[in-house]
Amino acid sequence: MGMRTNISERQRRIGYELRKLREQAGLSAGEAANRIDMGRGQLSHIEAGRTSILPDRLRQLCLAMGCESVPYIDALVAMAEATGKGWWSGYKGNVGSAAMNLAELESGAASLRTHETLFIPGPLQTEEYIRTIFSNPKLQVRDIDEATAFRLERQAILTTDNAPAFHAVIHEAALHMRFGGPSVLRGQLLHLIELARLPNITIQVIPFEADLDAALSGTFMHAITPVRDLSTVVLDHPSGPLYLSDDEHLALYETLFDSLAESALPPISARTSHKELAAKDSLALIQHLLYTL
Repeated sequence: MGMRTNISERQRRIGYELRKLREQAGLSAGEAANRIDMGRGQLSHIEAGRTSILPDRLRQLCLAMGCESVPYIDALVAMAEATGKGWWSGYKGNVGSAAMNLAELESGAASLRTHETLFIPGPLQTEEYIRTIFSNPKLQVRDIDEATAFRLERQAILTTDNAPAFHAVIHEAALHMRFGGPSVLRGQLLHLIELARLPNITIQVIPFEADLDAALSGTFMHAITPVRDLSTVVLDHPSGPLYLSDDEHLALYETLFDSLAESALPPISARTSHKELAAKDSLALIQHLLYTL
């Protein structure tokens, strides 16, 4: 079986989980491989994501290393069975691998929690807002039309029958950034209000008056899967997204998001009218900003 040259995040994660199970069992690569009559080198390549493992062999390996969680093993096997193909496959060659990985990650999430400081979260952006961002020459976007279409199609996951819960905590600073001018921002703010009416979407704003902890927290997304041990945190980084999957970081960012949500204003409610909302909440702040545009 040939070695992969481009390893997807899903493929890397399968290898990471197998290596974690092996280390938790106190086994060397050779010892673990011997338990299922596999070569040590083959297991090393699987753990590095360079080659695949058949679903039946993966299940056998998990059991041989002492894993007893059936939901966890089933979820890992499902990841191995996945082809990596989806709606995003049609954009291969036109958008970067980072965007493709993100789309595949979101497609398997039961809920998505994101914190943004200077931008509106991608899944909530209007087409005009997206185009304005991608038009910046510093981003060196090869095809603005394709990149915009890709991001808009990513957003469709929020309105499907099995849409994940989406919770965004946005710093007020992002609501003041007039990318593309006042009209683009106005359209974007109105779009946020409409999206927040959907039952699976929660939007909160952290006001400028919030404590320092909120200001010190960077941008991140927490993709939570049905088996929470396979969740992923994605951090923004100048060289590309940074994926965190170890237990310590997953717990850290879960706690951090809860803290940020607590620091934020109450969310826009999907059940009450504008007049019934409290005077100091996320909707009131956005409406106040709209008056200035």
